[in-house]
Amino acid sequence: MPTLNIDAVNQLSTGDFVAAFGDVAEHSPWVAELAAAGRPFASREAFVEAFVAAVAAAPHEAQLALIRAHPDLAGKAAMRGDLTADSLNEQAGAGLGSLTAEEFARFTVLNEAYQTRFDFPFIFAVKGATKSMILGAFEERIRNTPEIEFATALTQVGRIFRFRIEDRVAP
Repeated sequence: MPTLNIDAVNQLSTGDFVAAFGDVAEHSPWVAELAAAGRPFASREAFVEAFVAAVAAAPHEAQLALIRAHPDLAGKAAMRGDLTADSLNEQAGAGLGSLTAEEFARFTVLNEAYQTRFDFPFIFAVKGATKSMILGAFEERIRNTPEIEFATALTQVGRIFRFRIEDRVAP
């Protein structure tokens, strides 16, 4: 997708906006639909904030569905090739597409333990991160309370929004 400037984003019809940015929130175009109502955006930063605000204003059940729409890191969806293009590129950029057997086993154990504890996948905005950074965060965050981890997951989702929007919209 070509990079748009904020004026071009503001000129899009709601349908075109959702078509262009509905996948920023993993399998959850409702976030883009709500964010579109915040236009015109004064800046790319305001655009990101509209996505975050849309999620913050959503009911808990919708927030949970958004978190659950994300794939496990280095998990079964990656092995099946079922990741979205954004997730695939982000995970590959963090080295998750080239794990050793030992690293893959560690991710598998942590994904399963995390899912069992919190009933949603571990969310980490992996762009710019290394495998060891991700594993360290995994091991630290699995000790969080469910309430803290839910809030942390939403914060990470907001970071994912930022990275994806920054890739598509000029400053």
